[in-house]
Amino acid sequence: MQTAIKIPLRSLNPAVIKDLQEKYPDAQMQLVMGVGLPEEEVMNEDRFWEVIALFDWTKEGNDDAVIEPAVQYLSRLTTSSILSFYDLLSEKLYLLDGRDYAQHSTSDDEGISSDLFLYGRCCVVANGRAYFEGVLKNPAAFPKDLFFEALLDLPERAWLRKTGKEFDYLPRYIFETGFNPNGWGADTITF
Repeated sequence: MQTAIKIPLRSLNPAVIKDLQEKYPDAQMQLVMGVGLPEEEVMNEDRFWEVIALFDWTKEGNDDAVIEPAVQYLSRLTTSSILSFYDLLSEKLYLLDGRDYAQHSTSDDEGISSDLFLYGRCCVVANGRAYFEGVLKNPAAFPKDLFFEALLDLPERAWLRKTGKEFDYLPRYIFETGFNPNGWGADTITF
């Protein structure tokens, strides 16, 4: 019987080797070095939502602590994965940028500021794939007066931790409020 064990080379230390020797005393080891981007580091739609699912909501009230597990995970991926994550995040926020969502985002009759509407869209994404898709289909499900600005910090923090350099990247979509013409129509937007 053969058993395949996949271990990142950086994790192969004397304790891991000793553990493997104890579990498989008569085994032979074959080392295969992967070249290129490992499959688990490719940032796609599913992986994006897996990163969002890492948020630690037991730390609610401390947004930095909530996103920290996702920052740690994302910072261990490649720089191109961090940039791809940001592109996917920008797309989600852009898709929620529209009048129908904005009108349901606040209980204040005076309306909502453009920044608060962006932070409300962040809240929708931060609550995971099913919630995001539900709100996307039904703008009336947009949460009223709930915000999660810290989501915007996630790619930058992961980048800084990974590279030690300033994050200077424009994502694929402009997600600032009012930039999705499909969401707002030709009318002038005032905030």
